[in-house]
Amino acid sequence: MYKKDHAMAAAQGQRHKTEDGLWETIKVIIQALLIAFFVRTFFYQPFNIPSASMYPTLKIGDYLFVSKLSYGYGKYSFNFSFSVFGNTLVKCCSFVDFPGRAVLAEEPTRGDVAVFKLPKDTDVDYIKRVIGLPGDRIQMKGGTLFINGEEVKKEPVGNYDNPTGEAYNNLDKIPEFRETLPNGVSYFVLDSETDGSSDNTGEYVVPAGHYFMMGDNRDNSQDSRFENVVGYVPVENFVGRADIIFFSISPEASLWEVWKWPFAIRWNRFFTTI
Repeated sequence: MYKKDHAMAAAQGQRHKTEDGLWETIKVIIQALLIAFFVRTFFYQPFNIPSASMYPTLKIGDYLFVSKLSYGYGKYSFNFSFSVFGNTLVKCCSFVDFPGRAVLAEEPTRGDVAVFKLPKDTDVDYIKRVIGLPGDRIQMKGGTLFINGEEVKKEPVGNYDNPTGEAYNNLDKIPEFRETLPNGVSYFVLDSETDGSSDNTGEYVVPAGHYFMMGDNRDNSQDSRFENVVGYVPVENFVGRADIIFFSISPEASLWEVWKWPFAIRWNRFFTTI
């Protein structure tokens, strides 16, 4: 009888240890999720690049962190959704209607790569480069950018290899340039045409409280040059500044196709600052 009771006690003890261990694992998972939710809500939000508008700076399949603290908190800072394989599961809206950038506000800087809500449809996120500040006059002439009447320096650096057509469908090589803004910010742009409608524009005058955004892939970017689609971006539409690429995978493989990762992952883009 004693042996039987001892065995039962030992079995119960083992069961309690298993249950305690399981509960500890659940608590760790919950804590990790809460920490991730806090960081994602208030500090860094992950985004992935679905289009070619920011080549060569950002490529399709890049995953990056966007700093929410860079411009302070605004009315769209806490809008987010949880998605699995493209299907939105949960969508949350801001619980505070901030007037503009009301909390810890800092102004976007010319040359920043920023995520913003599309003014025509705030359910859509766009990522472009800040080119024009409030009050600026922006114009394109023959594919060259002019800010407040001054030509922006644009130097040819060769050709960008585009064998898979990611950046531009019908070109294997695209002319690449280094563009330097008046404040010294320098970056690379792709520009294969000089006579298109978006290469020769009228003068845009950026309204107060708004910004003029452009993609680095100049002939394959829907941006502020297209007033009926994007136009000037209000400061309250900014979500944050793109800071670092933490993962990158070629469009030839989906994120869940792990067996293709050794060949599809762009290892050299990991932890690249933007």
